[in-house]
Amino acid sequence: MLNLGCHLSAANGNTAMVKTALSIGANTFAFFTRNPRGSKAKKEDPADAAKAAAMLKENGFGKLVAHGAYTMNLCTADPEARAFAAEVLADDLRRMTGLPGNFYNFHPGSHVGQGTDVGIEYISAALKQALSHGYPVTVLLETMAGKGSEIGGRFEELKAIIDAVGSDSLGVCLDTCHVYDGGYDIVNDLDGVLAEFDRIIGLDRLKALHLNDSKNPFASHKDRHECLGQGSLGIETFRAVVNHPALKDKPMIMETPNELPGYQREINLLRSLES
Repeated sequence: MLNLGCHLSAANGNTAMVKTALSIGANTFAFFTRNPRGSKAKKEDPADAAKAAAMLKENGFGKLVAHGAYTMNLCTADPEARAFAAEVLADDLRRMTGLPGNFYNFHPGSHVGQGTDVGIEYISAALKQALSHGYPVTVLLETMAGKGSEIGGRFEELKAIIDAVGSDSLGVCLDTCHVYDGGYDIVNDLDGVLAEFDRIIGLDRLKALHLNDSKNPFASHKDRHECLGQGSLGIETFRAVVNHPALKDKPMIMETPNELPGYQREINLLRSLES
């Protein structure tokens, strides 16, 4: 069975997220570890986390894909802000011990004019330090659309980070909107894109997917998500993704412009596309 879900609010705790996921037919989900537009984190509740972990196991959920805050830029030019971002990353990984064995995904960051090599160096240093604690979580670098000074718009940039960190606890989350906007033509050549990913990074590092259509044309480098089948990727692209032997066992998270009823429709749609 496909592992499908969406972003859920963590405001009411982990158990509430599991119940919400079950109510819409999801068997995985994503959640922000803290305020996605800030740095404030909800107080930890070990009892709630333990109950949620038991519910996840009982209902056969796939791995969850937590998401770091958008404001966490590990390669900003401001040294104080960069150090704070590294502290947030380390704290997020520690907090993930409440739901062990899952994924933590984040946007690598923007080098803001310092250059890609410098940005990769900063990101790698922060990751190496955060992963040194050995928390039970696999960190995922998200593929980006390559807008502005974003790092992660090319597979080679993600590979450089992975090589510099040198950890088996580091993987990649492939975002369908981002890679298409970034110039990887998954609409007309999904196999070719995955072959390129395998050659550069290795498919063993591909751990999860964000399934999003795009409001923009190919290689636009703009990153604007659209509901599945309503953008430039089209429904047949998602049919190919959910049935691809290298992808169909991965957790697939929708980040489309929807509320819960819309996510439920998309989950049902994707299940109907599975051969």
